[in-house]
Order: sequence, then structure tokens, then C-alpha cells
Amino acid sequence: MKIVVTEFMDTAAVDRLKSVAEVTYDPTLVKDLPRMIKEAQDCDAIIVRNRTQVRGELLSSLRQCKVVGRLGVGLDNIDVEACQQRAIKVIPATGANANSVAEYVIATAMVLLRGSYASTSHVAAGAWPRDALSQGRELAGKRLGLIGFGSIGQLVARLARALGMSVTAYDPALNADAAIFDESGVHPARDLPGLLAESDVVSLHIPLVESTRNLFDERMIKAMKPHAVLINTARGGIVDEAAVAAALRSGQLAGAALDVFEDEPLGATPHFENCPNLILTPHTAGLTAESNQRVSSLVAEKVMEALS
Repeated sequence: MKIVVTEFMDTAAVDRLKSVAEVTYDPTLVKDLPRMIKEAQDCDAIIVRNRTQVRGELLSSLRQCKVVGRLGVGLDNIDVEACQQRAIKVIPATGANANSVAEYVIATAMVLLRGSYASTSHVAAGAWPRDALSQGRELAGKRLGLIGFGSIGQLVARLARALGMSVTAYDPALNADAAIFDESGVHPARDLPGLLAESDVVSLHIPLVESTRNLFDERMIKAMKPHAVLINTARGGIVDEAAVAAALRSGQLAGAALDVFEDEPLGATPHFENCPNLILTPHTAGLTAESNQRVSSLVAEKVMEALS
């Protein structure tokens, strides 16, 4: 039995796989498609993160593969329908990185609302911009708008409410009378414009599908409450990055944190130059030492179970 791991995975989980199978583990394999295809031709399972595209040539090479393990939750890099047609089971690490993402959302919301944490170099150089940075806002008493109310959105809501925020959520997959709203103390939004108009912080937790592609364009951003904060830890194609940059420069948005992008790696992107109160991170909201252990362990166990 052979398992191929194309991106980084916790060492303990890799060792667990090696105890039951021949394992090809190389975190750089994702950068070498010909070698990845060669290794995948006789594998029984392949384990990937978000950069490995399980479609096209790679998918065609999976001649005896039974399982695709996803070290994360998003599946837009995997042709799930084609995998199903080939009787290949796709296993995401549902819930294993939720805490990491939720903490990222709360932390960046605090930083963006307060607006004073980028002053280190100025203070160290002898400046004292106390007056200019004295109008930051507290998280408590603000309204958080969640777009998507799955496991991660629900955990974000719990943390936010513990810090004194009120929370509204919009999720077309849930009825307004769904029990989870009462159980979590979250107000269900009737529609997306209503949520945007009243939220001080908007956080995205939806998949990238055709209906959500480029959802947050110039029009949608203008529908947000003036001087609100936007946080995207979902998928990059949901947000029009140039529109976010323009809204930051005009003051329509008070801040933004983007962890995911249309193209990754991002590369040189002129429209992000000189944007105030902007946090850009390289798709790491769900990555911590703890979440990597949980995600890797969960996927390893489920892959072995599927192969047994």
C-alpha cells in the first residue's frame, strides 16, 4: 500500500502512516508536477493541502488511488465530482483548524479597529503619534457580521460574544429558525445587504463556488457600513482585491485583513501599495502548530481507515 503526501504534514502523522504503508513524503513535491504525477501513478492514497490541484493530469494519473486526503477544509483545488466518478473518496479535515481561523479573525479585528499597532517603527525612531492614534475603537459593543455560519463561523461567533460583540450571521443554507441561532445567541440576517449595512466587522466563511466568485466587488463593499472592517479567511476568488484596496484608500473601509487571494502566491500587486490599515497574510489563518497537529492526525487516521 502506497501513500503520497505532496505538501507539509506533521511529522508524527507521517510516521503513523509509515507504520502501515509505504509513504512518499516530500513537501516540495507540489512544485514538481511531472514528479508528482510519476509518484501518484501507483499510489493508493494522496494527501494534499491547498496548492496541489487534484484535477487534470494529476487526477488522470491516479490509476489505483482510492482516497484523497485534504489537510484543510476547502475543496476548490480538488475536482470532487470527477473523484466521485472514479470512486475516489475525498476526506477533508473538517473542524480541525477551526480554532486557529477563529482566533485569527478576532485578533485581526482587534488590530484593525484599534489602528495603533503599526506605530512601532515611529515610536522607536523618537516620534510620539499619541494624538493621531488615540481614536481607535474597542471590539466590545460592536456588531460582527458573519457571512457563512458553519463550524468556523459558529466558533468565531462564540469568541466574539465572549468579548462583548453582538453577532449577526447570513447563511442561505440555514433557515432563520434554525436551532443553531438560538443556541449560539446569534441573530439570523434576513438578507446580505441588511447584514452589511449594520456590521462594524464583516468576516467571510463561505466556499468558492460560481455564485460566490467575486461576490465582494465594488458594489458590495459600498453596501457595507462606512468605516467597517472586512476580513477574508475563506477563499481569495470571493473578494475583488483591487476594490478592497480602493475602498481602503477612499476611507469607505477602515481596515481589511486578507489571508487568501485570487492567485497564490500573490506576487507583486501594485494595487495594494500604500493601503492604510491593511493586513496581508500568506494563507496562514488556519495554520498554527496546534492546528497542524490536529489536521494531520485527523487526515492520517481517516485515510488509513478508508484504506483498511
